[in-house]
Amino acid sequence: MCAPMAGVSGPDLVREACKSGIMGVLPRHNAADLAQFGDWLRQIRRDLDEHQERYPAAIIGPLAVNFSRRWTDDEMRANLDLCARYGVQVIVSAMGDPTELTRTVHGWGGKVFHDVTSMRFAEKAISAGVDGLTCIVGGGGGHSGLLSPFVFIPQVRSMFDGTILLAGTISTGAAIRSAEILGADLAYLGTRFIATKEANVPQAYRRMLVKSRSTDLIYTSSVTAVPANWLKPSLASIGLDPEDLPVSSGRGNYDHLPPKTRPWRDIWSAGQGIDLIDDAPSVSDLVQRLRIEYRAACQIPEFRPIHENSDVGDAVDA
Repeated sequence: MCAPMAGVSGPDLVREACKSGIMGVLPRHNAADLAQFGDWLRQIRRDLDEHQERYPAAIIGPLAVNFSRRWTDDEMRANLDLCARYGVQVIVSAMGDPTELTRTVHGWGGKVFHDVTSMRFAEKAISAGVDGLTCIVGGGGGHSGLLSPFVFIPQVRSMFDGTILLAGTISTGAAIRSAEILGADLAYLGTRFIATKEANVPQAYRRMLVKSRSTDLIYTSSVTAVPANWLKPSLASIGLDPEDLPVSSGRGNYDHLPPKTRPWRDIWSAGQGIDLIDDAPSVSDLVQRLRIEYRAACQIPEFRPIHENSDVGDAVDA
């Protein structure tokens, strides 16, 4: 699943993700207004339909939309009407109580995947009737969680029969296979797709992702008042000292930043998966690579139990 990213995920990235056979998610907040949002959905749907007609055997990934802000009832209805009209199959919700949203989306046959970073939030979302949980673990880009996937995913799976998505630090097909082994149904990739030709980012951002490593990240609430992973070089490029950042006075308040500076647009984020990013291919080439890596990971034979190794076994027995 190509995760929704502020500023990064535009029609080109989402369309190419779906054409490559994975789920593409269009963030509603990346569109300036309802009219542009409708234009984007219409454009994506037209291109996907044309691609399917040209290549009947092609697997087209589901089209999804991300809501990450609060709407009035009328605004939500207008946005969801567009989603239903243009064949959006999944709504990814990122904040608040998804109960009413889920009820509405289920009314036209869609599904709701809700972002969670803790068991408490997971339990609330399950009670709201969501179809899927996007479990955001430690090390991811943007507003990352703190839990380890080795605990979070099995815990959620033990109490939830719906779709589980693992989000955070996934950059390879082997990592996708690992998510599956832990109990996740889908892998949620963000940073890896920023470093693609179709991402709506400056070339300098792609170069920074390829050049940087996880030691170049800082996890802090100073920028947006909510903890997130930020690229130190991007902070330094606008005159901020990553080791001595001014503190945000509240979410949505950027008075502590240089004039006209905005997070995501001018200050760039990434997850620890950058350690495994060394290029910026097309989305199609990246998905094909992930597919090959995943299949190779599935063929890895079982490791022998430790007692079958005589040298190690003897030492343990002794």
